[in-house]
Amino acid sequence: MRIRKKTLVASLLIAGFLYVVVGFLLIPAIVLHTANSQLAKLATVPAHLSRVEFNPFSMELTLWGLHIGEADAPQLAFRRLYVNAELDSLWGGAVHLADAELERAHGEILFAQDGTFNLAQLFVLPDSAEPEPEQADKRVFPLLLDRLELISNSLHFVDQRPSEPVEFGYDALSLELTNLSTLPDDRAQMSLTASGPFGARLDWQGEATLVPITSKGSLRIQEVHLDTFWPYVRDQFALDLTDGVLNASTDYQLDLSERTDFKLSNAQLALTQFGIDAQAQPRVRVPQLAIRNASLDLVKQQASIEQISSQQLELWAAREADGQIDLLALLQRQSPTPNPATPAEEDPSQQQSTRQTRAAEEAEAQDVPQADSRAAEPATSEPPAPTEPSTSEPWQLQIAQADLKDYQLHLIDQVPAQDVALEIGPLNLSIRDFDSLGLKPFDLSLDTGLNNGGQLSAKGQVSLQPLGAELQVITSNIDLLLARPYVEPRVRIQLRSGKAHSDLKVSLGNVSPLQLTVSGDAQVSQLHLVDAERKRDLLKWQQLTLSSLRYTDNSLSIEQIALQQPYARFIINEDLTTNFSGLLIEQPGQPATSGNSDPMSIRIGGISLRDGSANFADFSLRPNFATAIGQLNGRIGTLDNQSSKSASVDVTGKVDRYAPVSIKGSLTPFDPLNSLDIATRFRNVELTTLTPYSGKFAGYRIRKGRLNLNLHYQIEKGQLTAQNKVLLEGLQLGERVDSPDAVDLPVRLAVALLKDTKGNIDIELPVSGNLEDPQFSVMPIVWQTLRNLALRAVQAPFKFIAGLVGGSDDDLSEVTFAAGSNNLDAAAQSNLNTLASALQERPVLTLEIEGMSSAEADGPILAAARLNGEYQEIQFKSLQAMGEKVPASPELLEIDDDDKPPLLEGIYRARMKQQPPADWAELDREERAAKMEQALLELWSRSDLLLRRLAQSRAAEIKAYLVDSAGLDAQRIYLVDVGKTEPTVDAKVATALHLGSQ
Repeated sequence: MRIRKKTLVASLLIAGFLYVVVGFLLIPAIVLHTANSQLAKLATVPAHLSRVEFNPFSMELTLWGLHIGEADAPQLAFRRLYVNAELDSLWGGAVHLADAELERAHGEILFAQDGTFNLAQLFVLPDSAEPEPEQADKRVFPLLLDRLELISNSLHFVDQRPSEPVEFGYDALSLELTNLSTLPDDRAQMSLTASGPFGARLDWQGEATLVPITSKGSLRIQEVHLDTFWPYVRDQFALDLTDGVLNASTDYQLDLSERTDFKLSNAQLALTQFGIDAQAQPRVRVPQLAIRNASLDLVKQQASIEQISSQQLELWAAREADGQIDLLALLQRQSPTPNPATPAEEDPSQQQSTRQTRAAEEAEAQDVPQADSRAAEPATSEPPAPTEPSTSEPWQLQIAQADLKDYQLHLIDQVPAQDVALEIGPLNLSIRDFDSLGLKPFDLSLDTGLNNGGQLSAKGQVSLQPLGAELQVITSNIDLLLARPYVEPRVRIQLRSGKAHSDLKVSLGNVSPLQLTVSGDAQVSQLHLVDAERKRDLLKWQQLTLSSLRYTDNSLSIEQIALQQPYARFIINEDLTTNFSGLLIEQPGQPATSGNSDPMSIRIGGISLRDGSANFADFSLRPNFATAIGQLNGRIGTLDNQSSKSASVDVTGKVDRYAPVSIKGSLTPFDPLNSLDIATRFRNVELTTLTPYSGKFAGYRIRKGRLNLNLHYQIEKGQLTAQNKVLLEGLQLGERVDSPDAVDLPVRLAVALLKDTKGNIDIELPVSGNLEDPQFSVMPIVWQTLRNLALRAVQAPFKFIAGLVGGSDDDLSEVTFAAGSNNLDAAAQSNLNTLASALQERPVLTLEIEGMSSAEADGPILAAARLNGEYQEIQFKSLQAMGEKVPASPELLEIDDDDKPPLLEGIYRARMKQQPPADWAELDREERAAKMEQALLELWSRSDLLLRRLAQSRAAEIKAYLVDSAGLDAQRIYLVDVGKTEPTVDAKVATALHLGSQ
């Protein structure tokens, strides 16, 4: 019995010794030998394990000095791996590890340019046959781990696939994990920290279960320098990063038990000094962007942000000539660089490496912790595949508050021929209670500067479903020069200046159909438009104010339009076109507008003019005509294209500063042919301004004169009744002008005929007709009426002036005399009295008297009187010589017929300057005397001298009567050279009278 006890003790001692030897020496040696053998067999690079320690009593295993890779470039290595197993692993149904420590581990992760993965190249593993699906063990390996700690580990990552290699690493990566288990519902507590020379410090704390896979905790990333990872972005988009640092933290929950249930809460994000360039030009600068208290629910497809704040963002963008936004074009994904190695060229090990690489990339892209697929399975049954949230429902994004401050936007539009630069900023945008599903409106507040001191602000509510808004929009000093490149290619004008201001309420109820309401006040100041061709002012004003403007449902109403210092220029060009005709530039390919759309309803409560002016010029005349209208003030009443009610007009002004003009009445502006009653008055307009027109149409310049014009035009249902009253005061014509368009009339005489005693021309020209008749035109009728008036006056001037004094139908243009006489009979005196009275009414007229004589009627009588005078003269001288008593003059002598033959012989020889013909000697005394008398009468009846003297005496008699008896100013009567005429039917001789002008 004693021997047996000794034998048992010895056996136990031997067994214990062998256990110690095997545990402390043999097992470590076997493990070390086996490990190094397998490493040498399978590794493609130098690999070895330095030492193995095992404590069979405490079940502690320590591996020392694993090194895979070249001596100076390890790819996988650790200093110490420590595992402490519990004895209950033998009967507990699961491997139970009390502690596991990995100290100073290092991993080198390298993706080469051809896409190969270095870790996949470290070993050559034999192909293993995959078990049949029904034979596969789907149970999770049972494992309990009380504590796992990673101590001072490091990781180095290099990816050479991008155009610029991506490199980062951690040299202080530590993890502490407690109560890790693959048993259901066992939760592990974990804490991870990582930092290194590349920044991006990582802090991760939380808990997790492996069956099912769940996790919750908090994650924090600090000082992530985006330039480290930017090559991935740059290869996809043509964008260069200048700088950028990201800090983020969040609480999270992950549950893959039934579906991918992922939640973020209390998420914070801060981006600083972020900048992007493209094509060597700055694109985006973000000094600061912060997101606070954000959350995300993947199942509910909801994301919410409590606050977004950003300051001093600066952005550069352009709309290119083809209409593309360059910044959006840069964000279009570029074609990836093809991998040099194709699957057909890869060997099996490379194919396996490629598969592993792709799996790693997908895992990295999904940013979801990867685990052995078996770890997610229950211990006894196959778990259902996680279901992803439905994508048929839209995501909901809620933003409680967003504040963007001091933004600067540098925008360029290259579509117009001339680039348009738009500087927006400082821009401040505030949004409250935004919901992407549009369940309720959100508050919006925007204010910004706009080029050259312009300001724009908008405040109100915006709704998304349906799209609508209720905004108060205020603008001030918006420079209209921004519109030049868009307007000037379509209209032949140049916009020199203009500022827009508004205070409007904008209400958008829907987009399709459009439900838009705009109400408020608007103003355009300092507008200046120039004719692009002549570079002359076309239209301008100091201020245009639209008060109580309202637009809604194709209806526009404006309570009041106030124009301050408006100015317009109207020009007739050399080719008779105007500066307003042809302003629109026809656009190629522009579709024709449909005429079926309903016209807009327009109502304007009133228009007021203050200190307006206008210029009118006619360059078709030589010299050019120009006049100015200034000091325009007044008001136009209500204009409404939906009402037949007339609008009142009351406007006053001055032509060339001193001549007042007024326009008063009423009209229906949108249908002027329906109703119009306008009276226009011009007073004291200097006629010298009309010299170009008088030169062209009358052939004379105007030396002086003034115009008074009363125009009264009435239209009722298309029927025109017009009164044109023209009063010309003190009109004096100047020198003659050669003009092919001048009327063929004695204009000076016409003017003199039309002038009254005051030197004025007072004309009334009524016009009436149907304006809807295309053959009817007002101005040609007025001009023709005026021309006909002048024509009638100059064609029958004496009849015209006789009508002024109610004269008879007698022709006052001539005075008849008895043959051989210069005596005025009663009828002639009566006509001269009438003529004198008419000339008193036309003081600028002059009278020209053309004395007339007739050889047929006056010659014989003049010859007989001359022969009798010769008798008297010779007898008078003979009686004087004999000392006889004689009368006072020869004309008083009475000559006896018996005394005439002796006297006749002397008269014949003296006046005929010859002797009587010899054959007359055979005649008796009476026949001889008859022959000589007949010869003398024939001589004197053809005497121009006698006829001229008679004509002159007749003219003198007429002038003497008009001056002495009719009281006419002698300075207005001219005796023109005499002439000859034929006798009238009653054998009288008519002396001609002519009218002239001073």
